[in-house]
Amino acid sequence: MGVTQTRRSPVTIAAERLIESLLPLFVLLPLLLIAIFLAFLFTNAFHFFQQVSLREFLLEPNWHPLIQPPRYGIAPLVAGTLLTSAIALLVAVPLGLIAAIVLSEFAPLRVRNVIKPILDVLAGIPSIVYGYFALVFVTPLLQKVFPTIEIFNALSAGIVMGIMIIPLVTSLSEESMASVPTLVKEAALALGATRLETTFKVTIPYALSGIIASFLIATGRAVGETMIVTMAAGATPRITLNPLEGVQTLTAYIVQVSLGETALGTTGYYSLYAVGLVLFVLSFGLSLLGRWVARWKRSE
Repeated sequence: MGVTQTRRSPVTIAAERLIESLLPLFVLLPLLLIAIFLAFLFTNAFHFFQQVSLREFLLEPNWHPLIQPPRYGIAPLVAGTLLTSAIALLVAVPLGLIAAIVLSEFAPLRVRNVIKPILDVLAGIPSIVYGYFALVFVTPLLQKVFPTIEIFNALSAGIVMGIMIIPLVTSLSEESMASVPTLVKEAALALGATRLETTFKVTIPYALSGIIASFLIATGRAVGETMIVTMAAGATPRITLNPLEGVQTLTAYIVQVSLGETALGTTGYYSLYAVGLVLFVLSFGLSLLGRWVARWKRSE
């Protein structure tokens, strides 16, 4: 019995050909937009480095671009960013990983159905709400424990930022552990391992690349966070390891310059793009590191 071929109309054929011709354009459009963005960022950052040497930018320990005499050492902003991000990871990594282990390996279905929506709600809260929460609730609590803590401080911002990224760590880690083949877990249990031993000696090592990737993605999210650090960490660029002091991060400085107090075309204005370039390099480096870790573990 022969196959009956449906005759297509010229309009249908023309529409299909039009779509086929447009598909490469839709593929190239995101690449074009990224290229335009990078060209804009690098061009304006180049204007900054024409006026400030790379040596001063990297080695000068002070960042005061808006007062005389100006200082353009990026180190205080990088130190503030790393300090708040480190505090956030100290909060998010253990809590997020424990939550992922419980959800993936031990929690009954009813508990998962309750906890997962709560995590989704936490992930959907705007960061400005977290920033306000850090300023008016967390900081007063910390002042009762640490009387010398400043109103704007790295500890409060880091803690709340860690709470914000817990759902990210939990979701990605739980997905990685859920992807472990059931046969692998059952084999460990058949050999006499307990569920706890199976989790820590089989499931987590098997899913380690995904878990590490979740940590790196969370780190990138913390590094790029804006509103929490702007509202709670302060605007004092300094190199310090004391979380009770106020600091300024890369993103907080970008917000400061974006308020319009800096004249267009000045060195202070172009410093916005130099700081943005550093932030881009940090985020891009974390992304590359995450991909390398995933491929490294996969190749073992």
